[in-house]
Parts: sequence; C-alpha cells; structure tokens
Amino acid sequence: MSHIEPYIEADAIAAKTRELGAAISATHRARGTDDPLLLICVLRGSVMFFADLARAIDVDVELEFLAVSSYVGTKSTGEVRLTYDLSTELAGRHVLIVEDIVDTGLTMRYLLNALQARSPASLGVCTLLHKPARQQVELPLDHIGFVIEDRFVVGYGLDLDQRYRNLPFVGIYHADGDG
Repeated sequence: MSHIEPYIEADAIAAKTRELGAAISATHRARGTDDPLLLICVLRGSVMFFADLARAIDVDVELEFLAVSSYVGTKSTGEVRLTYDLSTELAGRHVLIVEDIVDTGLTMRYLLNALQARSPASLGVCTLLHKPARQQVELPLDHIGFVIEDRFVVGYGLDLDQRYRNLPFVGIYHADGDG
C-alpha cells in the first residue's frame, strides 16, 4: 500500500515562507520604486505556497496566474506546454515567478524565456523546493526555500495525479513496495 512520509513539516514551511517574504520585500524596496511587485503563480502546484508567500511580502504586490504542464503521474514528459496564459502586460514591470518545485529546470527555462520576451524591468524566480540532482539546465533561482534530495514529493500544493495537494506538509510519496 502506498504511503506519505512527512519530509518538511508545516511549521518549517511557514518559517521559511516568512523568511523568503522578508528577503523578497527587501530586494524590491532596494529597487527604489513605488511600483508593485508582480507575483506570478505557476498553477496548480504553487497555489498554497503562493498565497502564503504573498501575505509574507510587505511591499505592494499584484497577483497573476499562469499554468503549464509537463508531468504525467510521477514522470516529466520533458515537453512543456502553456495551458493558461497571463492577462497582464509585463513590459517595464518587476516580476517574480513563484514556483513550487524546480527539478529538471525545463519548465522554468521555458517560462523564463517566454516571459523575458515580454520585456519586464526585472524577472526573478522564487521556488519553495529545489531538487538539484535532477537539474538538466542552469537557471537563475533568486530565492530558494529548501534544497531537497531526489525523491518524489507531494503535499502543500504538490500532487500525484491531482491527489495530496491539500496536505499541510511536504511528504515523500512511497508507492506499493517502496521504502
């Protein structure tokens, strides 16, 4: 029978999110602009982290959403598709992409290339989780919550075929007969 092993507890996620919010706020204040920071949530996995992070940032923010797809079950297809695009212009804006996890980096590279072409004043990345063991491309990751080992994780927005997103912690998914 499959089971979920707790990996990063809810209180650790909350503390790290507050820390990231403070760092992001300081970075934006250092730009010396009164313009709001545009946060882009990468749906669906980032939604829990995105909401908590937005509340932890103490500068003006605007919220925007997009969706991409590259996974089937526990495997990345290697092909990234934009399934829901932004409704906001990015030209001249300070933009921060908020992602749940960066592992291969292929999705983030796709997003960075696509959004940079829209001429933002700045474009950064904040990810809750980074899995460097699986990274295939070099990426600028401005804010990283946790560096994790090469395990399939679920919870706090991350899923397996749309299941487990509502867990308040990040856990390691163990399939039948696995660890």
